[in-house]
Amino acid sequence: MIWNEKIECASRDEMAAIQGERLKQTVQRIYHNIPSYRAKMQEIGMLPGDVRSIDDLKKLPFTNKTDLRDNYPFGMFTVPMSEIVRVHASSGTTGKPTVVGYTRNDLNMWADVVTRTLCMAGVSRNDIVQVAYGYGLFTGGLGMHYGTENLGATVIPISGGNTQKQIQLMQDFGTSVIACTPSYALFLSEVMSDMGIDPADLNLRVGIFGAEPWSESMRKEIEAKLKLKAIDIYGLSEVIGPGVSCECEHQVGMHINEDHFVPEIINPDTFEAVEPGEVGELVFSTVTKEGIPILRYRTRDLTRLIYDKCECGRTLVRMEKCKGRSDDMLIIRGVNVFPSQIETVLLEMSETEPHYLLMVEREGTLDVLKLMVEVQEQFFSDEIRQLEGLKKKIKHNIQSLLGISVDVKLVEPKTIERTAGKAKRVIDNRKI
Repeated sequence: MIWNEKIECASRDEMAAIQGERLKQTVQRIYHNIPSYRAKMQEIGMLPGDVRSIDDLKKLPFTNKTDLRDNYPFGMFTVPMSEIVRVHASSGTTGKPTVVGYTRNDLNMWADVVTRTLCMAGVSRNDIVQVAYGYGLFTGGLGMHYGTENLGATVIPISGGNTQKQIQLMQDFGTSVIACTPSYALFLSEVMSDMGIDPADLNLRVGIFGAEPWSESMRKEIEAKLKLKAIDIYGLSEVIGPGVSCECEHQVGMHINEDHFVPEIINPDTFEAVEPGEVGELVFSTVTKEGIPILRYRTRDLTRLIYDKCECGRTLVRMEKCKGRSDDMLIIRGVNVFPSQIETVLLEMSETEPHYLLMVEREGTLDVLKLMVEVQEQFFSDEIRQLEGLKKKIKHNIQSLLGISVDVKLVEPKTIERTAGKAKRVIDNRKI
């Protein structure tokens, strides 16, 4: 089912016209209400009237996470607080949290785009959707919640954690759709196994997973273990939360709701647009938000855009599954390394579990990459020769893919800490 066929199946010219009109209004709103962004425009000699179509978007200055933090808490809002009906914020683990505010119209729009993504995933009003994303300041839980209600499906607002209760409700309530992080989905499968529950005996048929990077290999792992179709959803609080884009049932890229969120792909070093179809950093401009509209926001996520019409009939541009983040990328002895590359190697091996931790240390003048990975129970043995052979195999496979050596430590199943939220995959102990 397509929720809004007129928009989701619009021609490129029709979409450009919609985006252009909305962009002009948004630039006016931002220029006259956000002093810091107005100063950026004045610095390059640009006025709101210089924006006449969507083609002029590339002339505008970028916005970074530091802009939101420098204007903490409400300096990026374009309406008075009397019009803000909800506030969300990031965790702030790397500095001040980024705060976002929503007007009533913003919340209605947010619910609508999440409803679109649910339809893309094959969810209907007949489904029972268990939302195991965190509720609270994190946008995941409430974003999925109101989109599900807007669709008319039944929502179970359980939030994250309390894993045995999650599984009990799946059994008792007949949950057909689970929404959570991919790493938590794998943890659910582990606990089900410990409880002697076969996922095939549940009603689960669709999983909507996001909030952290995950590979195609992990998708296959989740689908095999939970007996469902694993759909990738993308969002970030600075843009709206969940609902920015989502895969359809064909799983060939995430359809972007580009009448609200206009994407660009740039070279993160030169800031110039890349050639169509090339991988670069994803940049978003919101063209309908009232509370905190944002222009050319650098997400740091690396992907590419696909403009071909999808088999589902939607013409909305698609973004590939993110290959990593430009700021999460590890540079080890001159080699660019993404955790997802390590994950792909591990998931292609039958002996390891999809739970790992990367640690980067500086020993003398050299950077050393260390990998802690869980071994499947049947392969974990007291026989040193067998474990040494597995370590060599992992080291060889990573060396073959990335061209760097890694110090591997094998640990028993369930050694690495689990979390209902984003899995922590990297610890960088270098003082750079």
